[in-house]
Amino acid sequence: MTADNPHTPLAALYPAHVQTLCARADEALAAGGFEHLLLPSGTLRYQFLDDRPYPFAANPQFKAWLPLEQVPDSWLAYTPGRRPRLVYCQPDDYWHLPPAPPHGYWAEQFEIIVVRSAAQAAEHLPTGSATARCAILGEPDWRLPGRVPNNPTPVLERLHWARAVKTAYELEALRMANARAVRGHLAAEEAFRAGASERAIHDAYLQATGHNDLDLPYDSIVGLNEHGAVLHYQYKRRDLPAAHRSLLIDAGATAAGYCADITRSYGDGDELFQALIAGVDGVEQALCAMVRPGVDYRDIHLDCHRLLAGVLRDLGIVRMDPESQLETGVSSVFFPHGVGHYLGLQVHDVGGFMAGPDGGRIEPPDGHPFLRLTRSLVEEAVVTIEPGLYFIPMLLAPLRAGPHADAVDWAKVEHLQAFGGVRIEDNVRATADRPENLTRDAWAAAR
Repeated sequence: MTADNPHTPLAALYPAHVQTLCARADEALAAGGFEHLLLPSGTLRYQFLDDRPYPFAANPQFKAWLPLEQVPDSWLAYTPGRRPRLVYCQPDDYWHLPPAPPHGYWAEQFEIIVVRSAAQAAEHLPTGSATARCAILGEPDWRLPGRVPNNPTPVLERLHWARAVKTAYELEALRMANARAVRGHLAAEEAFRAGASERAIHDAYLQATGHNDLDLPYDSIVGLNEHGAVLHYQYKRRDLPAAHRSLLIDAGATAAGYCADITRSYGDGDELFQALIAGVDGVEQALCAMVRPGVDYRDIHLDCHRLLAGVLRDLGIVRMDPESQLETGVSSVFFPHGVGHYLGLQVHDVGGFMAGPDGGRIEPPDGHPFLRLTRSLVEEAVVTIEPGLYFIPMLLAPLRAGPHADAVDWAKVEHLQAFGGVRIEDNVRATADRPENLTRDAWAAAR
């Protein structure tokens, strides 16, 4: 279902979502001493010495209000106590297809003014002395005369802090995005089992989700064999490897501007690698059960290290107890990234390090610089949980040369290097009762 479908489950939830955004904006503007909120959708950027535009990505602040991802040069204007205004740019253009006339379940919540050029939008935004009282959130080149994004810190901090709590509308969009992504993951596994190339697996994913390369929420990671050990592997090779030992696919989808971010790992039946997948999957599900209000996400990350270290010990890969692996940094050799992050309008949603609505920063634990979320969880937050174990040559070399080398079964490590690694990732909602696993629920429905 699309954002334009009046029968989408999102339609009934959207008015309350807009009311929540108005209340958040009222508080943020008051804290910053501003009277108006202006949100440009963004503008096209062009390649150097060329007339080819880069892919357009809408301002996430704009997307929070509107499920519109391809309307450059539009503006959302909000003044407390008034109906939000959408200045919708629909240019006269025969080189490109312009945006459709504004319609859909969202349209009735706004005063909509259609303009034919970016410059015309300025006529319908606060003017004169009122421009000095506008909080304008965006990048510097999204300016109009007299309206330059100023990104006032008190306003941004409060809006970012509030983004951790998802509205019912946002939660439904995230469920829809997960359902869409799961269809792609099922198709990708089938293509892997059939012996397809990385590019062909990716194409199967796109076909099943209805996405194209440019409208994915992020560039999919599709790694066969050793490529699974490259955390953000960026290529999709068209040639076939000599053997299809393993696949690691990290791929998402969107619905109404909200993102799914899912990872799965598959093997060819090798006993040790299948045991590794099962071990990481067990760890992942145990961590998902911890996603509850009041839980410090840093504790989930450290527990992830302990649990993964237990897998390494139980499979005879590292002969050290889990706590010692954590304290000495051995576990970080095999699990060098963070356990997850906020998820929403952006794949790595904002506000992950904030100490409070006034700002401040909560640092990651010592020795864990890549953790993207350090706050305690709140009800209705949505996070990813993505433990992994990898066999990365540049990280293994110092371990082999260091004081803990004798604790490692290097024959098993060398065997597993041919498989790259394992990562399993779900999207989970924090609730006071049992956490809602949006990904596993979508998988169960698809089966």
